[in-house]
Amino acid sequence: MPKLFESIKLRDLEVKNRIWISPMCQYSCENKDGVPGSWHQVHLVSRAIGGAGLIIVEASGVTPEGRITPWCTGIWNDEQAKAWKKIVDLAHSHGAKMAMQLAHAGRKASNHREASGVGSISLAEGGWETVSSTNQAFGDYAAPRKLSVAEIGNLVEAFGQAAKRSVEAGFDAVEIHGAHGYLLHQFLSPLSNDRDDQYGGSLENRARMLMEVISSIRNSVPETMPVFLRLSATDYAEGGWDQEQTATVSGWATKAGVDLIDVSSGGIVTGVKIPSGPGYQVPLAEYVADQISEPVSAVGQITDAHQAEEILQSGKVDVILIARASLRDPYWPLRAAAELGAEVQWPEQYSRGKWPA
Repeated sequence: MPKLFESIKLRDLEVKNRIWISPMCQYSCENKDGVPGSWHQVHLVSRAIGGAGLIIVEASGVTPEGRITPWCTGIWNDEQAKAWKKIVDLAHSHGAKMAMQLAHAGRKASNHREASGVGSISLAEGGWETVSSTNQAFGDYAAPRKLSVAEIGNLVEAFGQAAKRSVEAGFDAVEIHGAHGYLLHQFLSPLSNDRDDQYGGSLENRARMLMEVISSIRNSVPETMPVFLRLSATDYAEGGWDQEQTATVSGWATKAGVDLIDVSSGGIVTGVKIPSGPGYQVPLAEYVADQISEPVSAVGQITDAHQAEEILQSGKVDVILIARASLRDPYWPLRAAAELGAEVQWPEQYSRGKWPA
């Protein structure tokens, strides 16, 4: 059996394979209310039919102001949780496990849709005031307001409440979004954290909000439920967040109850050169995996079944996240099974369309 199709167990959650769908924003809440709709249902459930072991849904705001754009999903109220439950139940019926990505965009919130431009939406256009670890703007975005200690506490609680709603919606796991230049990453990186209180300065202080969020979430979900953490392993900028700090904080996080580290990169500053190419983030994930005992996932231009299998067989990481390749092909896992000679169950309705062995 190819390693891609071996099951993996995290706490009480057993996932049938190691091909997971990476969270990808859809910017498709047309009513701007954070409620997932028909697009999200078709998008996510089709990938469950396609054989993914676990699907991490897109970055969903733990508060209205935490959304990247007004068109992003949320998990701050019961209406959203109810809509998510319908999707989760359908995905479960097709064999996939589901994880919610809990997010706050910080100074990168109140943004335009990806398709129509990048940059802050003004208050007059329906945007909102953004907040951060700093009052320094990200690139040409609007300058944020620096959070008070009390406001940080409120947001930590919001993450916990969102985790509770994720449980109510039937999700099997939750992921904390600590990457890509969003709020928790803004606190972690020296390039975006200029605070002189208990949330700034030393690595321990810069990681304090993240550690409080982990505690809030762990106290809000069942002991049997896994918690994942996505981190950018480097800012690609001098004096910024790097692999060593990522590995250290990953160790702290796993000791605090995180069950898997999802390694990505970048997003905190503009104008930096980010390397590109097949599996370009795998070495970053491997570095973290070498420092901790808990599972680590890799993501980023992993598009070929043999490439993905080699990453696992060589022991670099434990799980492969498929992103844009799954947008092109919702049935990527079924195709991978055919290419690698794995016996997997196809939907009966599609059995006559199997790839030749």
